[in-house]
Amino acid sequence: MPLDDKPLPWQFDPYDPYFPITYEGVGVGFCTLEFATQIVEVLNQEGKLQQALELACLDLIRQSGGNPNQVEALMKKYLERTERPKYGTGAIAFLLRDRQEELDISDSAFARFCDSYKLSRAELKDIYDGKDVSNNQLVVLSRILGKSVEELTGVRDGAPKEDDSWG
Repeated sequence: MPLDDKPLPWQFDPYDPYFPITYEGVGVGFCTLEFATQIVEVLNQEGKLQQALELACLDLIRQSGGNPNQVEALMKKYLERTERPKYGTGAIAFLLRDRQEELDISDSAFARFCDSYKLSRAELKDIYDGKDVSNNQLVVLSRILGKSVEELTGVRDGAPKEDDSWG
C-alpha cells in the first residue's frame, strides 16, 4: 500500500467467490452468487415470456384462420406497442403519468391537480385516449409538467431534443 493509505484502484480478493454465468454452454461473465442467481432468473423468465407471446400469437392466428407464417410479424407488432412512445400524444400521456407518479397522488387527485391548471378532466381523458393536443393545451401542460412549450411541441410533433430524453 502507498504511504498515504489510499486503496489502490485495481485490487482482487482471492477469497471472494465469483460464479460463472453461461448462455447455451458459453461463458458470458462472472459475478457473486447473489447477483448471479438474480440475473439468471430474470433472463430465463424473459425467455419464457418470449415463448408465451409466440404461443399466444400462434393461437390467435389459428383461431382467426390466418397464416401461421405471420407469427413473427404479429409478435413484433405487439412488442412495438409495449414500447414507450417518444413522440405524439402518447408520449405526452406518459409524461403526465410520470408527473402523477412524482407527485404520488391518485388518479382523481391528479385530475383535480390538472384542473387547477385549467386542463379539464375531459381534456386529460382525451390525451390519455390519444386525441390530438392543441397549442393552447401545450401552454397548460408546460406548467403541469414543468417543461417548456417548445419541448412539449417537439414531443407532440416529433422533433427530437438534443439528448432525446423526454422523461
